[in-house]
Amino acid sequence: MKDKVVLAYSGGLDTTAIIPWLKETYDYDVICCCINCGQGEELDGLDERAKLSGASKLYIEDICDEFSEDYIVPCVQAGAVYEHKYLLGTAMARPGIAKKLVEIARKEGAVAICHGATGKGNDQIRFELGIKALAPDIKVIAPWRQDNWKMDSREAEIEYCKAHGIDLPFGTDSSYSRDRNLWHISHEGLELEDPSQEPNYDHLLVLSVTPEHAPDEGEYVTMTFEKGVPTSVNGKKMKVADIIRELDPAAHQTVYFTQIQYSTPYHLFSKREINFSQHADILLVCGIANPRPLKDFLTANVHSYDMLRYK
Repeated sequence: MKDKVVLAYSGGLDTTAIIPWLKETYDYDVICCCINCGQGEELDGLDERAKLSGASKLYIEDICDEFSEDYIVPCVQAGAVYEHKYLLGTAMARPGIAKKLVEIARKEGAVAICHGATGKGNDQIRFELGIKALAPDIKVIAPWRQDNWKMDSREAEIEYCKAHGIDLPFGTDSSYSRDRNLWHISHEGLELEDPSQEPNYDHLLVLSVTPEHAPDEGEYVTMTFEKGVPTSVNGKKMKVADIIRELDPAAHQTVYFTQIQYSTPYHLFSKREINFSQHADILLVCGIANPRPLKDFLTANVHSYDMLRYK
């Protein structure tokens, strides 16, 4: 019987290419695990794609409620804002994902966990610290940091997938590297890699629109909070995850906070990305955060909040 590896699978280009690579490089039985933090339609067709790419099994584990109540709410209440301007999104989800990956690895008796984070961002650290804290005996495989990983671009990954008979639902002109969850979406890749190029917002945006395409009229939302935690929207009581989902239509049609961010990861390589934290803006302004961090945040980002006044 072959040793098993659990792959943190998103269904995107990187992790899809990793499936046949793991089989060729290690002769592992690849168990894919997709952690549902609110990726929406991105989860459609994952089972078929994973298995056609060579995986023997796919788990889709829903942690939306845990993510909302145990990660989003405490982080926002603490005023956790990266470098005083970037509302956390991806970072909040990673500990919960690492925890679930370890649970599946234990269940399957896997000898390794693999992730698709590149060697230039903070995700590799978030994943690996979480995994090693919970399962120091399990091997962690990070293909992008290994010498035997020969694909050095998204174009090379697409060609590799084609050579292995893997049909991808996107081409080279739309293969942005995105990370989406219930709370946030970030975009990297393509023209964003070149600081001299203006982002093609009409091409890349998924959960927001440019001001030119936003409605002329605003929308009113009434919210109730108890001890800093939202409990209702427009008079309807519901749990935090459902409140975030309820805010989706308003958030998607309005530009709340679409930000170009030059982030400085732990190892000091800088990278350019675009972040959109639609629900964070609504809840921060409504009062989920304590006043001081909120005031500091709005002051630091007055260009994004020129319609708002803090009192």
